Amino acid sequence: MPPEADLTTLVRRVRTLQERVGEGRVVVGITGSPGAGKTTLAIRLVEALGPQAVHLPMDGFHLANATLDRLGRHDRKGALDTFDGWGFVALLRRVRTETDHAVYAPSFRREVDEPVAGEIAVEPTHRVVVAEGNYLLVPDEPWGQVRALLDEAWFCTAGDDERERRLVDRHTRHGRSVEAATAWATQVDGRNALVIEATRPRADLVVSGTMPV
Repeated sequence: MPPEADLTTLVRRVRTLQERVGEGRVVVGITGSPGAGKTTLAIRLVEALGPQAVHLPMDGFHLANATLDRLGRHDRKGALDTFDGWGFVALLRRVRTETDHAVYAPSFRREVDEPVAGEIAVEPTHRVVVAEGNYLLVPDEPWGQVRALLDEAWFCTAGDDERERRLVDRHTRHGRSVEAATAWATQVDGRNALVIEATRPRADLVVSGTMPV
């Protein structure tokens, strides 16, 4: 998470986008590797922008655990093919075009490790949507359609050691042993990070994620 002065700069950047768009809705994407701090950044940015902004996490499009079991992908949950990418793209299209009524989106609850349908409401009063997730800049279909649906894309970054520390802490807080959490952070999250880091050149801006997540 950038220091407060940088957050102020990011808010100004969004305000400039709003001036450029006029009466339309601005959609800013924040991406980055697991543990980089992108969720914290998205939440702080929405708080700073006020009630006209809403946070839209890609994590709501995790496939259900039962579906991952059926597909044989549960042991690498969080990988590119463990999300409903087409559904996420469709939601972004709705957010951009359906501005006269609420558009409902799923959230993700770590305490149950499952998406929750319709928990997030993008209301007509929301003029800024902060979409956040790992794969916003991946060029493969359907993810390759996301970039054109964003007014700007920001890449949130942190050092590998710091990201791993955060991930181990996150995984142990949600029930894994330290050994299992470390293995998941280095193997599953680590493989995903290689895919995500390769997308950094497609971002409009690189920001530092330095606050704990």
